[in-house]
Amino acid sequence: MNKIDINYNQKLERQLNFIIEIDKIKNIIRKSKLFDGSRFENDAEHSWTICIMALLLKDFCNFPVDIEKIITMLLIHDIVEIDAGDTFLYSSERNNAHENEMQAADRIFGLLDGKQKEYFIKLWNEFENRETNEAKFAAVFDRLEPLIQNYIYEGYTWKKYNITYDMVIEKNKHIREGSETIWEFVLKLLERAVERGYLKK
Repeated sequence: MNKIDINYNQKLERQLNFIIEIDKIKNIIRKSKLFDGSRFENDAEHSWTICIMALLLKDFCNFPVDIEKIITMLLIHDIVEIDAGDTFLYSSERNNAHENEMQAADRIFGLLDGKQKEYFIKLWNEFENRETNEAKFAAVFDRLEPLIQNYIYEGYTWKKYNITYDMVIEKNKHIREGSETIWEFVLKLLERAVERGYLKK
């Protein structure tokens, strides 16, 4: 048995069963290693780290934002990977991943009641579309963490998959939309990575 069926409070039990279901995110392994290089990171750890980053670095946002909304976005943005899997940022499969992720969002958030389902799906889509200020700033940290992980661990993922400086710039340039300061930092970080042989230019 992997769900609660006490028949005490339907809304409460649906919410708790949703939590049980999304616990599976801890089993979704990413391509980047932890900062200490000891093992690969899972999606839950990624989500936790970028939430902390957003809270700490909110002063570097280009505009005023609702930080609570951003934290919620970051907590739920990878839940769809329970069904859709983690598609590597630089993979050609990335272009077709959104359709699978939309189906996953509908199933997983559908475990909640109507209002909460609608809210989470709307928020997930907002993050994906990256048009609002909150979505733009949230996206900064989804991309910043793996960049730092690769730098700290001497370009492990970049080297393994033959990722070049130009590819990294192209996939991460939207960081600038959320934070000019952090984007300038990223540029300096990548230049240093090239100098040290972590990343090919």
